[in-house]
Amino acid sequence: MDRAEKGKVVDELGQIFASSGVVVVARYTGMTVAQMQALRAKMRDVGGAVRVAKNKLAKIALDGKPGSEMGNLLMGMTVLAYSEDPVAAAKVCEDYAKTNDKFVILGGAMGDTVLDAAGVTAVSAMPSREEVIASIVACIGAPGSNIAGAIGAPASNIAGILTTIEERHAA
Repeated sequence: MDRAEKGKVVDELGQIFASSGVVVVARYTGMTVAQMQALRAKMRDVGGAVRVAKNKLAKIALDGKPGSEMGNLLMGMTVLAYSEDPVAAAKVCEDYAKTNDKFVILGGAMGDTVLDAAGVTAVSAMPSREEVIASIVACIGAPGSNIAGAIGAPASNIAGILTTIEERHAA
């Protein structure tokens, strides 16, 4: 790899570190190509990616970026898993590590916060952006669906509801 290629790799890694919601660093010693492709596919499904890069170039790219202290994790055969969603990459890595003992999570970074392996596990337990949005939509939509259900109910149901309300107020 010549100097220009190295500069290009450093720039690409710098963009990854600056724009990703979470970056997970893991050791992948002994993994087969098929296992790595399976990890890449799972990460792609959630909008993330996996990148293997020389540790020295990754450390250069980290200089001055959020989570630059993550450079201490970059020793040996390491892989970077990252996603824009602050939880997605951590969830995929955590799930994959449970099924493949050759994939060992070392830590990572979430913005300026450097995470150890336990921190990545804690992040993976958080709800994803889509899950949070779905729960908010469900909360907003619930009162409307209750009113719509009451309006659409047969007259006998409405009469029953009114009788029950009247009995509660009388008591």
